[in-house]
Amino acid sequence: MSDAYKKAGVDIDAGDRLVKTIGPLARSTARPGADGALGGFGGLFDLQAAGFADPILVSGTDGVGTKLKIAFETGIHDTIGVDLVAMCVNDVLAQGAEPLFFLDYFATGKLDENTAARIVSGIAEGCKQAGCALIGGETAEMPGMYADGEYDLAGFCVGAAERGALLPRAAAPGDIMIGLASSGVHSNGYSLVRKIVADAGAQYDAPAPFDSSVTLGEALIAPTRIYVKSVLPLLAHETVKAFAHITGGGLTDNVPRVLTEKLSPRFDDAALKLPPLFQWLREAGKISEDDMRRTFNCGVGGVVICAPEAADDTLEALCKAGEDARIIGDVSETS
Repeated sequence: MSDAYKKAGVDIDAGDRLVKTIGPLARSTARPGADGALGGFGGLFDLQAAGFADPILVSGTDGVGTKLKIAFETGIHDTIGVDLVAMCVNDVLAQGAEPLFFLDYFATGKLDENTAARIVSGIAEGCKQAGCALIGGETAEMPGMYADGEYDLAGFCVGAAERGALLPRAAAPGDIMIGLASSGVHSNGYSLVRKIVADAGAQYDAPAPFDSSVTLGEALIAPTRIYVKSVLPLLAHETVKAFAHITGGGLTDNVPRVLTEKLSPRFDDAALKLPPLFQWLREAGKISEDDMRRTFNCGVGGVVICAPEAADDTLEALCKAGEDARIIGDVSETS
């Protein structure tokens, strides 16, 4: 039967070899509550072993969107898995939860074992950055569904927080917004990015117009930053009110999601000076400032909101944890 299936375009043996290849990658993500093993029909996680007494589970799922097209164009597949994990774990973090385990779905027309292993290596790296275990996934080989060399990715993360510790907490006028620098475009807005590149006649393998030390493709495929290990320890302090993950909708739409209708973010425009990559996108695409802030993260991948008396300590803790953090505004009453 396997020979007949192989003639139809599905190689079961290649899939089995891939599972054996990525087994050590999954085991490298082991953490209390999960051993990182693969091969069963389901992944197991022990909340008690993870140290939770009365947890609420928080789940998140996402993909990478058309950033995948940049991976196809450049042949850079090693970090797209980090993006996949980041998009899920940063969302779970925004609810105040610690990411615990992750599962992935990888679909392609014809399985390329080397490319698939590179992708899963990135997923494992993202899980290690987030402190969560890769406990399972699915590899689907579907001839005729995807163009040669193309694939799709989806991810699913589960986290937990103790009952009563979920975010957001109630913010108040005067609370401070601290912006955490992004590593680039992250994983939103790539349909517009790709149009700008095409309209400008730019080449992915040429030096980036805003940074000659890297190619344009390398700059655009830089993996999404994962904020879990720097932000999670701060959530034990009630003076930290919220964390907003800046994804689709940009700064304009995502910060209000963690505020009540009676409150609004008030940004300090001087503190939101666009990094060179975003300056190039704005100028090459002739994009208005409003559209920039609603489409892209504009250099700010996450926003921590805290009480004013805790701003200095929170900022210092984030910087010590390795974040490029700065105050970008405050919270005001909606007019």
